[in-house]
Amino acid sequence: MNTAIIMGRLTKEPAITTTQSGLTIARYTLAVDRKVKQENQQTADFIPCVAFDRAAQFAGKYFHQGMRVLVEGRIQTGSYKDREGRTVYTTDVIVNSQEFADGKRDQAPAPAQPAPDDFLSVPEGADETDGLPFA
Repeated sequence: MNTAIIMGRLTKEPAITTTQSGLTIARYTLAVDRKVKQENQQTADFIPCVAFDRAAQFAGKYFHQGMRVLVEGRIQTGSYKDREGRTVYTTDVIVNSQEFADGKRDQAPAPAQPAPDDFLSVPEGADETDGLPFA
């Protein structure tokens, strides 16, 4: 079985390409937290992900740097020769499904709103029952 489930933050905007046959490909990297044994230290693994077709179009349209994303896919290894003739080995997560891992309010700062306690605050010195219809 070859299944990977990872959650991390996008390190930059997804790179979108289209093949000559019209297939859309999105490549992006997720920074996935990894705890280190020493107290209060964290590091990250940078996991390259590749999405195809509709998943690639979705990533290109809605994913942005810094967003937290949950990806399910399979690990695929490969290799190619670089310009100097050296063999370069690759490891990618081929995306089967992807989704937002942050709620809408976690993605952008919301305007300041009063706390629930402030909604019906009564000025100091006023009788709390003056003018309240439910007192």
